[in-house]
Amino acid sequence: MLRTALRNVLAHKARLVMTVLAVCLGVAFVCGTLVFADSTAAAYRAAASRSFADVAVTVTAKTPPPGTAADQRDDALDSALDDELVRKLAAVPGVAAVRPSADGRAALNAADGSPLRVRPGANPAAAYLPGKDGKDARHPLVEGRAPSGGDEIAVDSGTAAAGHYRVGDTITLATDGPAMTKRLVGIVTTEDTRVTVAGTLTLFDRATAQQLFATPGHYTAIDLSAAPGTDQYALARRVTELLPAGRAEATTGAAQAAQQAVYVDTLTRGYRKTPLVFAGVSLFIGSFLVVNTFAMLVTRRTREIALLRAIGASRRQVVRSVLAEAFLVGLASSAAGFLLGLGIASVLPDVLGADGNALPHGPLVVGARPVAAALFVGVGVTVLAAWLPSRRAAKVAPIEALRTAQQPATGRFRTRAAAGLGLLAVAVGLLVPVTRAKDASEENLRTAMLGCGALVVALTVLAPILAVPVLRLTGRPTGRMGITGHLARQNALRDPRRTAATAATLLISTALVTGLAVIGESTGRALDRQAAAGLGADYVISTGTTTTGIDPAAVQRVAGTPGVRTASAVADSALFIGGGVRDVSGVDPGTVDDVMTLDFVSGSAKDLGPGRIALSSTVARENGVTTGGRVNARLGRDQDVAGYTVVGVYRDNPTAHDALGARGDVQRSAFKPGSVQRVLVRTEPGAATAATRDRLRAAVGNNPLVKVQDRPELVHEAAGAMGNLLTLMYGLLAIGVVIAALGIANTLAMSVAERTREIGVLRAVGMDRAGVRRMIRLEAVTVAAFGTLLGLAGGLFGAWAVGALANGAMKQYALVLPWGTLLLVCALSLAVGAAAAAVPARRAAALSPLEAVAEV
Repeated sequence: MLRTALRNVLAHKARLVMTVLAVCLGVAFVCGTLVFADSTAAAYRAAASRSFADVAVTVTAKTPPPGTAADQRDDALDSALDDELVRKLAAVPGVAAVRPSADGRAALNAADGSPLRVRPGANPAAAYLPGKDGKDARHPLVEGRAPSGGDEIAVDSGTAAAGHYRVGDTITLATDGPAMTKRLVGIVTTEDTRVTVAGTLTLFDRATAQQLFATPGHYTAIDLSAAPGTDQYALARRVTELLPAGRAEATTGAAQAAQQAVYVDTLTRGYRKTPLVFAGVSLFIGSFLVVNTFAMLVTRRTREIALLRAIGASRRQVVRSVLAEAFLVGLASSAAGFLLGLGIASVLPDVLGADGNALPHGPLVVGARPVAAALFVGVGVTVLAAWLPSRRAAKVAPIEALRTAQQPATGRFRTRAAAGLGLLAVAVGLLVPVTRAKDASEENLRTAMLGCGALVVALTVLAPILAVPVLRLTGRPTGRMGITGHLARQNALRDPRRTAATAATLLISTALVTGLAVIGESTGRALDRQAAAGLGADYVISTGTTTTGIDPAAVQRVAGTPGVRTASAVADSALFIGGGVRDVSGVDPGTVDDVMTLDFVSGSAKDLGPGRIALSSTVARENGVTTGGRVNARLGRDQDVAGYTVVGVYRDNPTAHDALGARGDVQRSAFKPGSVQRVLVRTEPGAATAATRDRLRAAVGNNPLVKVQDRPELVHEAAGAMGNLLTLMYGLLAIGVVIAALGIANTLAMSVAERTREIGVLRAVGMDRAGVRRMIRLEAVTVAAFGTLLGLAGGLFGAWAVGALANGAMKQYALVLPWGTLLLVCALSLAVGAAAAAVPARRAAALSPLEAVAEV
């Protein structure tokens, strides 16, 4: 039986090659993702280890506990590490060298004036610290010299290339305040993964770094190198004994390397999930192709199986024979998929880093996990999918099979109907309650995803039952295209099980793409509306973070810019209220109505002042307070909870955030006291031009930490969040199209082989070759239309249910159908059906009538 299975594989290798390709895609994505994950993890670890190769222990100031007064907190951080502590640490046994540093962050403008790679945690700045040889071993110079004055800086080579800098250029930068200009005097290299992963590095001389990030004579960290043979953990314990209690702490270099690797790994974790989604979809869709292929092979070899049964083969041996064939096909799929996966893993760093978030390069790490996954996935999926056809083959009665080579398809449609309706009831039971959910919690989202999966499986199970009525309806246009159209429709109706299995690939991919397209379009429109909702200003100047402020002098320059009618500064901070944390905006009551569109249910923003706040409708409802009431809350860094009078309640407004307060109150308690984070600018009629925007940019000193955006730019930024979803959608569509094309071509090729005599008779009675080709193509288009129609229905229902969760999170959300995308999906599906039929149609038309009729 094993030899028989091997011979069958070799005899049908042309028909099985498309099955191998379908499974191969899923295996490739799984293996590629695992190899990519292992390789990037190894590259991160290697880079982090190199960054801390000369660091055994690092001493940093210990952050004071929550509740510490702001001035005490700042004093503790500034005075913990000083020159006296550096001298003490240098005398600790086992310390080979001491390297004090003053580190912070600095954002740069590129040579064209645009901000360069400004991202949280990715723009470190430090002091260039030369050793006895005059060189900084951590930052080797490759061009120019080290910075030696307050107006000089050095950058790493990656930053210089990205910003198009040359030694001698003047660069605009900002640390945590007004923009500055410095002269570039040197270019260095670095192993810091925060920088190599699309970040920037800025180096100052020691005195300038201390002035910017600490205070003169003080440091933010002290790195210690260990003498040969010294254990860094033992050294850390000895160092800890010398540190001021509660004000400084020691961390080993190994721990820092691990922390930095985890940090960078977290930034790119999502990249490794996307290929796995493609893998899951391709394997799920490909499994239907495997089932269909083996079911047709079993039908094709009915007489052969019957002969084996007649000469003594047991049902178990027949099952094993079919499963052995599936095992060999799965083995070939695993091998091909593994090799293709290595290619995917090698290009993923460049593909996923194309958006500017560069990933580290290194040798591919091929461990046992990807190999095991390739075998488990490829062989497992193929064998599992072939199990049902193998059982069907074992049930062939020898006498019945020997009577004819072709048997009409039969099936237990009652059982299938019961199972399909049960799954459909489960899907509806999961999705309908989700539509009434008020929030997009993880639990609700998981329930919605489970419901969508059950819906797709239910439609797949019910597809053979739905095929007859749906094809009779959708096949009417085909039936009116003459005898070829009528025969194509009847051929599709002849075996509903096969038609449904062939259409399943398009059903699943169409449902996925339809659901994602509707959710993406609806969410994108909602984000567009939300981006400018409540905004009465023409421009928004912002820092994007509550820990960075806009220079007060810049605010005055903005107000004096030609064409500006109103420039209202806004201080953003946190409001601790009702056991939760909300965003509060500190505004000027006299100008807020000119730059914000506020819809007050009661009260007014004009009554804002010290100790008086206004709340959004949601926050007011959650805390059970109305206008005129009192609420206990804590602003920002304030130590104590205070009572505030609610002077107004306004409808939820993304521009105003969750609460409004007097700017003076919010500024005093902000994370950076006295700072403002936004300036809302209203211009004179007709003055909202590109020239005005450039003047506003110049008014804030071209600060790379500050963004100047008009309404279209705000909307574009919000819509940019849909980029990943759209990429995923088109990727899934591509996978579905490829596998669907393979499935349709495979099914039609085998169907042509089964209907050889029938086609011969048609040719003998007068049908020409063009008519045969047209019949096969129309059959493929009919099957594709059936799968597309069911996929659209399932995708739209799933999008409606899942979209209800977004409606709970975004008040502006409304279901929007992307008609252009849906029409494109339909057209593409029909085109795939027609294209997939090209080879089988040509083969059918090439049959000789006499030879075809003579076949037994």
